[in-house]
Amino acid sequence: MERFVEQALVLGTLDYGEADRIVTLFTRGRGKLTAFAAGARKSKRRFAGALQPFTLVKAQLVERAGTTFRLDGVDVERTFYGIRDELSLIARALYCTELCRELVRDAEPHPELLALAVDYLGLLEQRRAGPTSLIAFELSALALAGLMPRFDVCSLCAQDWAPRPRFDPEHGGAVCESCALRSRVGVPVEESTLSSLRALQEGVRQPLPPEVRQKARDLLNLFIEHQLGRRLKSVEFMRQVGLD
Repeated sequence: MERFVEQALVLGTLDYGEADRIVTLFTRGRGKLTAFAAGARKSKRRFAGALQPFTLVKAQLVERAGTTFRLDGVDVERTFYGIRDELSLIARALYCTELCRELVRDAEPHPELLALAVDYLGLLEQRRAGPTSLIAFELSALALAGLMPRFDVCSLCAQDWAPRPRFDPEHGGAVCESCALRSRVGVPVEESTLSSLRALQEGVRQPLPPEVRQKARDLLNLFIEHQLGRRLKSVEFMRQVGLD
């Protein structure tokens, strides 16, 4: 059995039996892994509330047979406590961690994506991450996962998509009218929405108007749902609390 320590972001937990907990961690050096925390729901000394989602920890792990891990203890680095007293911040933080969990495979390190998530959670805690920041985070996360949608030119012919563009998640982004008619693909989309998403991809961090932001979020939800094969649960939670 190999013992090691990894910086990790808690992505989620599942109660097991009367006292144990199964923990999904996004580690810096080993990517996503699932660990068994014996007695986690009763042990105040080893875990003491540290296994809450979007907590950054130093995890003390033991690798057992195959891909099985045991979590022996944690040292908390950041709780992001300032997020936990406001429902809108909690909703965005849960979306951030769920998206990371679904974008990465087990045991594949993605240190840049982990750093991106920690930075975004820090901005949320400092009340410096407005609604547009979530879209910017999504686009950066998709790029790091190798799933960046294309908004600059037509995804099929690589020509300008204007005028009357469409958006096709199966083909990876915007498509021009000619390709859309020929291939019968995509949904109508306004040029301003595609231009705004392209600007965010290129690093422009100007806040989007609410109506443009909502349409941009709808497109990204469509794209992510196609890539993952399902809609993230936290999308519905954000809608329930009144967030786009």
